Amino acid sequence: MDKSLERSALLARRAAHWRATRRLTAILLLVWLLTGFLTVFYARELLHLNLFGWPLPFYMAAQGASLIYLSIIGVYAWRMRRLDQAFRDAIQEQQA
Repeated sequence: MDKSLERSALLARRAAHWRATRRLTAILLLVWLLTGFLTVFYARELLHLNLFGWPLPFYMAAQGASLIYLSIIGVYAWRMRRLDQAFRDAIQEQQA
């Protein structure tokens, strides 16, 4: 394959990888924002909702938010590992 074609293919793959990374980060930051902000902002309105016998705002402040934050980290690590592996495989395939 021509060097300029290889270079343009590499740049296209890098751009696609970066778009996927930014999209994942934006989605997870939105989940983080909604978890941290909305449960506090709407705490009075959410008092009638119970989770395991506790009011939802209390549960989110005591347990739920921490669990959601940990799951955000886990999802990010899992998905980025897959995205990076796919990018690495595409680069190795192109070089072969």
